[in-house]
Amino acid sequence: MYLNTKLEDHRKDIRVAFIGCGKFVSMFLAQYNQLKKIKIDSIIDVKIDQAKDNCRKSGLNETTINEINFSNNLDSVLDRDIEIFIEATGNPIVGTVHAVKIIKNKKHIILVNVEADVTCGKYLSDLAKQNNVICSMAYGDQPSLILEQVEWARLNGFSVVCAGKGTKYHPTFEYSTPDTVWGHYGLTKERAEIESGMNPKMFNSFLCGDKSAIEMCAVSNAANLKCPNHGLTFPPVGVYDIAKKLIPKSVGGLIDYEGQVEVISSIDENKKDIPNDLRWGVYVVIKAENQYVKNCFKDYGMVTDESGNYSAIWRPYHYIGLELAQSIYSIALDNKATGFTKHYNADVASYAKKDLKIGEKLDGEGGFCARGRLITSEKSKTEKILPLGLTDNAIVKRNISKDQVIKIEDVELNLPAEVIEARNYQYNLE
Repeated sequence: MYLNTKLEDHRKDIRVAFIGCGKFVSMFLAQYNQLKKIKIDSIIDVKIDQAKDNCRKSGLNETTINEINFSNNLDSVLDRDIEIFIEATGNPIVGTVHAVKIIKNKKHIILVNVEADVTCGKYLSDLAKQNNVICSMAYGDQPSLILEQVEWARLNGFSVVCAGKGTKYHPTFEYSTPDTVWGHYGLTKERAEIESGMNPKMFNSFLCGDKSAIEMCAVSNAANLKCPNHGLTFPPVGVYDIAKKLIPKSVGGLIDYEGQVEVISSIDENKKDIPNDLRWGVYVVIKAENQYVKNCFKDYGMVTDESGNYSAIWRPYHYIGLELAQSIYSIALDNKATGFTKHYNADVASYAKKDLKIGEKLDGEGGFCARGRLITSEKSKTEKILPLGLTDNAIVKRNISKDQVIKIEDVELNLPAEVIEARNYQYNLE
């Protein structure tokens, strides 16, 4: 709270380093010239020339770019005077390795890499605590913004009935691939990839449900909220119906439990836009615990269900990397994360997107081979299901039919020791 006031009294630069310089980081860079006391020390990227070009496109001049240390190797910068690292590769396996190195080097880390968080987040959070540093979610991404609303609700004594986000979803999108994705967005390949530099695999993840499962897994694990019984259902719900529909089935709503996550769609079963959608935003549903609070909901014009017991608040947009400074300032000025994994409640299971043959190499989130579905961690452990975060470069050992769940025994994995340790740690938690 009141970080800007604290910033006025902060005397030294907050030195940061970015790992990966894609869209999220480019959005932060576009704000960089306006930010106070944040100093980019280093940018680590396997494509340094492209990273520098992204800096230019984001509005940094050559003088500023020349002041930044560019490297293609994290190890080369670990000993520099850097307070906070921002991991933004999007690769859960590589990101976990990076995070372990940074944390053991006694530096704070912000995980733009939600994929790493849901794959190994409980281990990373506990490791950070052991090393007296912070492992934080990234403000600007929807999980952190949802957690902010959950925190507000619980701090003020409200029960959190449901929390989540909006997106554009239809069941047919689950089988979309990087080759078919742009048609669903109404874009040509040239317009999307050449003119705008959009990554087809990443944007397919947004479309096919992978990213939604990943982000709700992060929220479930951070906020101790339940998973739906059969994965996310993506009901088409406008903002003025959230409090009417994102309540338990026992009281006329759509959700399985009081206190769960869910994603709502901006289009209906006919792929038509619904009125007052929340495609880019986040929400939380709260409950009045007594008649006086119920009356207050009515007196102050809050949108409720028919009973008046349930109400909702929402934020219609998230600004992604344009808001990342909030996390940096929160760590540097308040020594607080903008969300972090506290539990291991949920996982993202892998399901075959097509018939998979022996010897085929899986290609991770948003790819051609597998899609993700939110499940409980208990189911993940008991049935030894392959998390979506471990599918990249896994080799299929037996034929797997389309729509079949992929188990760990079905693939050959060659994982770094850090990832193996992290997953074993989480599996062995009581």
